[in-house]
Amino acid sequence: MKWWKQAAKGAAVFVLASALTACGVVSSGNETADNAKKKDDKIVIGFSLDTLKEERWQHDKEMFEAKAKELGAEVKTLAANSDDAAQLSQAEQLISEGVDVLVVVPHNAEASAAIVEKAHKEGIKVISYDRLIKNSDVDYYISFDNVRVGEMQAKAIVEKAPKGNYVYIGGADTDNNAHLFREGAMNVLKPLAEKGDIKIVYDQFSKDWKPEEALKNMENALTANNNNIQAVIAANDGTAGGAIQALAAQGLAGKVPVSGQDAELAALQRIVEGTQTMTVYKPIKEIATKAAEMAVAVAKGEKIDTNQTVSNGKIDVPSVLLDPIAVTKDNIVETVIKDGYQKLEDVFKNVPKDQWPKQ
Repeated sequence: MKWWKQAAKGAAVFVLASALTACGVVSSGNETADNAKKKDDKIVIGFSLDTLKEERWQHDKEMFEAKAKELGAEVKTLAANSDDAAQLSQAEQLISEGVDVLVVVPHNAEASAAIVEKAHKEGIKVISYDRLIKNSDVDYYISFDNVRVGEMQAKAIVEKAPKGNYVYIGGADTDNNAHLFREGAMNVLKPLAEKGDIKIVYDQFSKDWKPEEALKNMENALTANNNNIQAVIAANDGTAGGAIQALAAQGLAGKVPVSGQDAELAALQRIVEGTQTMTVYKPIKEIATKAAEMAVAVAKGEKIDTNQTVSNGKIDVPSVLLDPIAVTKDNIVETVIKDGYQKLEDVFKNVPKDQWPKQ
């Protein structure tokens, strides 16, 4: 080959190599340019939610994303609407998109272990948010003291009905939190049942936390006991709403105390109207803010300060547990309204204005 043809060929190879390098095709060392992250790249957090159908989770999403943005991170949020297969598929999508850390609100505590395994294979750490992922090597857990939630619910109802027939309307059997709420409630109720002060005449979980499932459970409890029910412990505000609907059909709404959880607007309205006794307020801003801070720190490889460990059946998970607050008509203004979680005019909209509390 002539020298000028060799030179031309060499130049062409150089140009092609340069072009490929610019496109991220040619590797540099042991890492492709396509996968290499610049140190100043924005942190991307994957947020895998069980559902956004409940008001409470919309608040979590908004506050988590706002705090992450404030910290300079981007959040990719996907909600599975209580479908295990969909949640796994969405988590795989977030992992494939190269998120730096994955935050998961599991629909199914056991099935979500597969999400942790898939994330870890790609070197992505996982934070279990509010609900614990069971039997997995999940890296961190942030929630409220959920046994305490159940204890608060039971104590509030016992104060209103120290004797009589009790109904327990639980949440989803697949949700570890539902079991913790029940555990807490039974810590209070079982000693009273053993003394003969109360009788637990019905105790059932409600599939997928659906109010309509709670409604069926409450109807069954009323039928089986000829409406002779003195107290209802419902695990959250959605199940409380279903239970109260069944009580209302029998003319018992407001006569039988009912617990709840999550400080949903509809529940707070029922509390001030007198058909629901209490709810448990888990300050969403506190958990969402802390979780976003944890996610950013994990993505940066920083140490996370935890306040205890919680067993998930496989390991003791480093955890941050926050304090819940019992809310009744007496302290509604000083808690959820003062925090800006709900507005006074929304909570009391069905109450004559001359009966509204002064702020």
